Amino acid sequence: MTVDRILPTEEAHELLELVTELADRELAPRAADFEARGEFPREVLRTLGRSGLLGLPYPQEYGGAEQPYEVYLQALEILASRWLAVAEAVSVHTLSCYPTVAYGTEQQRKLLPDLLGGDLLGAYCLSEPQGGSDAAALTTRAARDGDHYRVTGTKAWITHAATADFYNVFCRTGGPGADGISCLLAPARGPGIEPQRAERTMGLRSSPVAQIVFDNAPVPVDRLIGREGDGFRIAMAALDSGRLGIAACAVGLAQGALDYAVGYARERQQFGRPIIDFQGLGFMLADMATQVAAARALTLAAARLRDAGRPYRIEAAKAKLFATDTAMRVATDAVQVLGGAGYVADHPVERYFREAKVLQIVEGTNQIQRMVIARSFSR
Repeated sequence: MTVDRILPTEEAHELLELVTELADRELAPRAADFEARGEFPREVLRTLGRSGLLGLPYPQEYGGAEQPYEVYLQALEILASRWLAVAEAVSVHTLSCYPTVAYGTEQQRKLLPDLLGGDLLGAYCLSEPQGGSDAAALTTRAARDGDHYRVTGTKAWITHAATADFYNVFCRTGGPGADGISCLLAPARGPGIEPQRAERTMGLRSSPVAQIVFDNAPVPVDRLIGREGDGFRIAMAALDSGRLGIAACAVGLAQGALDYAVGYARERQQFGRPIIDFQGLGFMLADMATQVAAARALTLAAARLRDAGRPYRIEAAKAKLFATDTAMRVATDAVQVLGGAGYVADHPVERYFREAKVLQIVEGTNQIQRMVIARSFSR
């Protein structure tokens, strides 16, 4: 189904045409094979980087494209409709570049052309085995040792573990609570940094997720992002944008599932006519299309607030919550439209169904999003 998009500039229209062309040529034909093998598509990310798609929302002076967030999110949506793992990789990489762009020194920002160009791939090390949602309770510690910090602890559920070139490591340099947390930009292959075996995940099998053990790992003091104690604030600011990225991924996955279900229902014959002509299925598809459109509208409304420099944290939480719940519902209904065929890997809706679940968990579970929204009522 064609999505009728209202974009701010002609350049944005041309950009999304490029994204669609790349997604159809580089992503769609490879997704099933890479997912079956569990292989990370690093070269695809390099191709997107060379095409300027890994730095879309960032300033041109650092190698970005300086596009509004509403345009970046629609590019992400198109990628996700063909291959969620690649779209998620772009979202995570964009999230990983944020601390350096927003809080880095001029010396640190000299890394950005390689970061935004895709030569260096990033990861975001916030969660820990005993502390995912409660990020302020993290225990990974960085102790000052001359011109280095020595980092000790374990990070968990790290996308791009073992494949990334740099890590944003959120660690404790001070006392307990949020005020004791700092952010370090660590090279991924330094001594004492030990990625563990990749997790065996339900979906996104071509996107490696693993724990990373830091064993007295040295990180130069000049890799501190912002000041000591700024880490929690940096992490939360990054996650507000990251939640919009996941919302856009969810919209894209849901759109892909809807498109496939509609195409199948037009072709599948039962009782002498296409099954799309039966009211039960037609109404189901109508509900799916309405939910996808609503999720897209909510996500872009939050992005436009961000672009306007207005507070958007609560709207980002609403978008992430609604869009990812929508992706789960739509993927489930797409499987149902295909019936038995939807339960086998010959059709991509089986993969969409498994992938949709993780979107309700990453970048803050949907229960956390509900907490964020509910707390705003008492302010």
